[in-house]
Amino acid sequence: MGALEFSLLLVFATFVAGSPLPKATTCGYDACPVPNPDLINVHLFPHTHDDVGWLKTVDQYYYGHKNDIQTAGVQYILDSVVNELPKNPDRRFIYVETAYLRQWWNQQTQESKEKIEALVASGQLEIISGGWSMHDEAVTHYHSIIDQFTWGFKNIDDMFNTTCARPHVGWQIDPFGHARETASIMSQMGFDGLFFARLDEADKINRYKNKELEIVWKASANLGSAASLFTVAFHDYYHAPEGYCFDVICDDDPIIDDVRSPDYNVDARVQDFIDYIERQIQYFKTNNILVPMGQDFSYQQASYWFNNIDRLIKYVNERQSTGSRVNLMYSTPSCYLKALQNADLSWKTKEDDFFPYSSDDYSYWTGYYTSRPTLKYMERKGNNFLQICKQLSVLADLREENWEDLASLREAMGIMQHHDAITGTEKQHVAEDYALRLHRSMEHCHVTTDKALNKIASKGVQENLEFKSCLYSNVSQCDISENSDKFVVTLYNPLAQASTLYVRLPVLDFVYEVRDDTDTLITETQMLRIPTPILTLPGRASIATQELVFRATDIPPLGYKSYHVTKTAAASAPAMPTNDFVINNDVIEVTFNPETHKLESVKDIQKDKTYSLSHDFQYYEGVEGDNSVASARASGAYIFRPVNHQKKPITNNPPATETYKGPLVNEIHQVWNEWVSSVVRIYNGYNDIEIEWTVGPIPIDDDIGKEIVTVYTVGGWETNGKFFTDSNGREILERNRNLRPTWDFDPSFEPVAGNYYPVTTTISLRNFAADSAGEEFAVLTDRAQGGSSIENGTLEVMLHRRLLFDDGKGVYEALNETAFDKGLVARGKQILLFGQTQTSPTSIYLQRLISRENMVLAPWVFLTPTILSSSEWISKYNTLYSGLKKEVPGNVNILTLEPWDGDKILVRVENFMEQNDDPELSQTAYLPIQGLIDRITDNLEIRETVLGANQWLEDSVRLEFKVEGEDGSQQLPRPEPDEFKTNITLNPMQIRTFIVQPPTGGANTIAPSVFSFVSIFALTLWKNLAQY
Repeated sequence: MGALEFSLLLVFATFVAGSPLPKATTCGYDACPVPNPDLINVHLFPHTHDDVGWLKTVDQYYYGHKNDIQTAGVQYILDSVVNELPKNPDRRFIYVETAYLRQWWNQQTQESKEKIEALVASGQLEIISGGWSMHDEAVTHYHSIIDQFTWGFKNIDDMFNTTCARPHVGWQIDPFGHARETASIMSQMGFDGLFFARLDEADKINRYKNKELEIVWKASANLGSAASLFTVAFHDYYHAPEGYCFDVICDDDPIIDDVRSPDYNVDARVQDFIDYIERQIQYFKTNNILVPMGQDFSYQQASYWFNNIDRLIKYVNERQSTGSRVNLMYSTPSCYLKALQNADLSWKTKEDDFFPYSSDDYSYWTGYYTSRPTLKYMERKGNNFLQICKQLSVLADLREENWEDLASLREAMGIMQHHDAITGTEKQHVAEDYALRLHRSMEHCHVTTDKALNKIASKGVQENLEFKSCLYSNVSQCDISENSDKFVVTLYNPLAQASTLYVRLPVLDFVYEVRDDTDTLITETQMLRIPTPILTLPGRASIATQELVFRATDIPPLGYKSYHVTKTAAASAPAMPTNDFVINNDVIEVTFNPETHKLESVKDIQKDKTYSLSHDFQYYEGVEGDNSVASARASGAYIFRPVNHQKKPITNNPPATETYKGPLVNEIHQVWNEWVSSVVRIYNGYNDIEIEWTVGPIPIDDDIGKEIVTVYTVGGWETNGKFFTDSNGREILERNRNLRPTWDFDPSFEPVAGNYYPVTTTISLRNFAADSAGEEFAVLTDRAQGGSSIENGTLEVMLHRRLLFDDGKGVYEALNETAFDKGLVARGKQILLFGQTQTSPTSIYLQRLISRENMVLAPWVFLTPTILSSSEWISKYNTLYSGLKKEVPGNVNILTLEPWDGDKILVRVENFMEQNDDPELSQTAYLPIQGLIDRITDNLEIRETVLGANQWLEDSVRLEFKVEGEDGSQQLPRPEPDEFKTNITLNPMQIRTFIVQPPTGGANTIAPSVFSFVSIFALTLWKNLAQY
């Protein structure tokens, strides 16, 4: 064998040695600069922060369009950086937003792709975080967070085919507060650390004093040390130090090193920078300090930055010869983490989260928890439908046939997680672009669900049936149910357990006949009047005045059940209201005061227990201000700042009230004023209460912005200033009014806004009286909202906001949403639940169950117009189907079932209970993976990955950091040998991720996508060597 052949063999061997992707030797920690133990090592992070929409739309930012709004063009940033990095091998750059990286990659030539591959392989270009966007942490659901990371990681793998591209570090520099669950998710993805910039001002001052900007975040009360994450809070902002922004969009002076120039400034610029470092190092425990060198959409002309940083490094380091102890180096967040780990110190810990965030005494960023409520609702429905699209794609074995349609919704949902998208902190035209993207992508995914359901439903020759969604059901509008004489309702259940749903369909004033999957007539149906305020909603294009209600039972897990509906010739006059102020079923009784018309009490009939409960709608007036000083801060898209910290009633009169009763549901319709109405309903057999609220158009003719809250008061409870909220829809955190666990909080400036917290799915009160038996009252939400307990015994949740002043936080636009030439109307639901926390089934378990079944992963309603009778339909099509072939325990959810690289399947399962949620259900669960669905057969290989599905779990090795006074491995738990052949274990709150694939013939067999990269690499090397 010749030298050249042997060299190529070594190269190839290096790439095939790892799995599932090849290992490299020159990137990652191996490519880090070596700090000097005797000096202050300044790690310079060249970076750009590229919002996936904010002041401009995603495409406007990418292409550099509409620069009159903001000078920003992402494609030019990437072009410029890739051209500048090779000019100095010491240069480094980090990139975060995979949505933009993928868009840019798709437009590159092969030569350009090879150039960027080389930069990644050398460690000069490091991809960090790697999600589709930099997600918000307050109002996002963990399901969508995991999905947007997974999709980002998959695209990175597809682009680069090298472990050098795999992110090791979380980079959350711009979100407005930080969630414990996000840190837990990053730990489970195998990340070594997390960096963020926005930290409450009082918290930051305290951490300065105690040198606690760098900590180990204990991110889960259930998963132990494996969920701990080393966390770095920036000592300054994520921008370069003042005076050192070397960008075409900045005005700071460059470093001029020509001594002949009258503008020569090296000495002054170097001394200023050294002085800055000497001031900052006092807040750090080691001799390492980070300095970000970048800002929003920087490096559009990267030579400005790199040439000046080169000079800065050169001239600062030259000062070492005259006694300076400052040592500058190009670095990355990963290299900074490694330097801290090598310091071998013990670190303080944190167990709570970083909410709420304030940037000064008057600026609590708690308004965005609710801003743009209709967009938040649309995002939640988008996740619901995305999971169904993915599941049906696998169950129908569509393979790559409809991946493009599926990818469209994956990408739109990934964009929606961005910290200026779902938060509602973008400009109005950008919000409209987000909504348009999501709507179009849901329509694209309907192509997938159509093909899948046609394939599954057909008993013979496959036909092209329409399986339509009623995307306007939130305003009681649906073309098919209103205009069809016959139609089929197909209810798909994305959960791993059978489900029951009360189906509500807007229809015309006729009698309707409903038959189930066996052609059996459903004898109990009900016609209900659509509330009058809904009939006159701006933009509603429907003549329906009633809704048909029927109960669909035992909808199969990962499957569907079909019902046939026929409009008869008989007319159905709208139901007439009664004057009753009590509604009840066999398990619950709800009483309203006959004078005030307001909710008064709830009785648990089975326990013979009555709770005092009142309900009201109120509002805060938003502070007007010019933001010239902190005390002049206005309430706006980001900031919640109420006038005088006081709520006002929306009316001084009793709400107009109508009561409707029937065999399935009892409802009380209430009109509070011209712009607030509600429906309180209880369904037969259910012991929870559904409150459907409608708010808007919020009036502003008095030139006062308003923030609308719904308020619940439980009488006689000892709540002790405590309430509870979820963290991204997962673990429950205790909140204490006017208290922060890690610093002294002064509530005198903003006692309301400073006590608001994000509510992703639930907020609750508990009764701490000695004889309470662990009583709990919970409010479940259908979208992310802000909430608090401002007085003992009360819960308030903010529903809608309309404000007239910008809050000075960058969007330069008041949060004044309109639609159809009127103020925006928002409509939504909350579910109220009384229970207790000590006896199974606990109220905590029921909250998780009800939220999944009704809010997060509810059965999806597909409608198909037909001319067939029920019996004819049943003879041609399958009306009952379950893709699940083995029973799944009641505390387990199939979080992910989606197609993955050709014939592979990605499976993600979770135990959704915490350790102390329920004395019986908070147990380890056992689940079979083999045979779970038809496609997971015994001959397939099942391998476990980290949470983001971009590394085999067995290959994950995290950096470990010592914790003061504790021992415990921070490595992810390893699977038991051959566990997949029987049952896998799922401990409380544990999520496990698997790739199911055809046998590969060995653990180290190279993946096909990697082989193509190796071939390109080897061919390129051959060509280069052939020149010599």
